[in-house]
Amino acid sequence: MAYSETKVIMGGLAHVPILIFIVNFIKGKFQSITSKVVEVKTEHPKVKVVEVKEEEVKSEELNATVFKEEAE
Repeated sequence: MAYSETKVIMGGLAHVPILIFIVNFIKGKFQSITSKVVEVKTEHPKVKVVEVKEEEVKSEELNATVFKEEAE
């Protein structure tokens, strides 16, 4: 028995809410699974910033170290 075009369209439209319910049900299941995932806290590493101190080097000390390196 052949169905008329109107009955086919009405049958398709009647099933749309059922399909929407199934899609929302599956989507809700995935959202509940992802909400159970443990959140990882990103903490900044505890780093102490140290300033570099520049020391003046006397020319006598510089010459002495260069002389010692050449002697070896």
